[in-house]
This record gives sequence, structure tokens and C-alpha cells, in this order.
Amino acid sequence: MEFNPDSLYKIKTMKMPFGKYSGIALIDLPDNYVEWFYENALKENEFSRLMAELYEIKLNGLEPLIRNL
Repeated sequence: MEFNPDSLYKIKTMKMPFGKYSGIALIDLPDNYVEWFYENALKENEFSRLMAELYEIKLNGLEPLIRNL
């Protein structure tokens, strides 16, 4: 997976658009929800791509790098 700066900035600033965590920045979503989304709800669209990137970021413990953008 290739990360680009625009995606990383969106992960930091974009709010969850729906569901229980609506209004919470993507980077602040709970790990278990990001994992569930990655395993069950990925589609072929930009939001799902961002969530897949977020999954990889959380899996590798890189959240501090995103928070400091």
C-alpha cells in the first residue's frame, strides 16, 4: 500500500461520516472499530481506502506521526 500526504492529512482531519462514531476524527477511532471495518466493510471508494490506510497505521503504531502532521 502506498501512502500519500493528502491521505495522511485526511486521516488526521476527516470526521467519521456515519454510525456510532460519527463526528470523530478518523485517527481517533478505536482500534477495534478500525479493525472491524477493515475486515468487514471495505468497498471500492476513497473512504474505504482511507480506512485501510488507517488500519495499517494503527497496526504499525504510527498514530503519533499522523497526529504531528
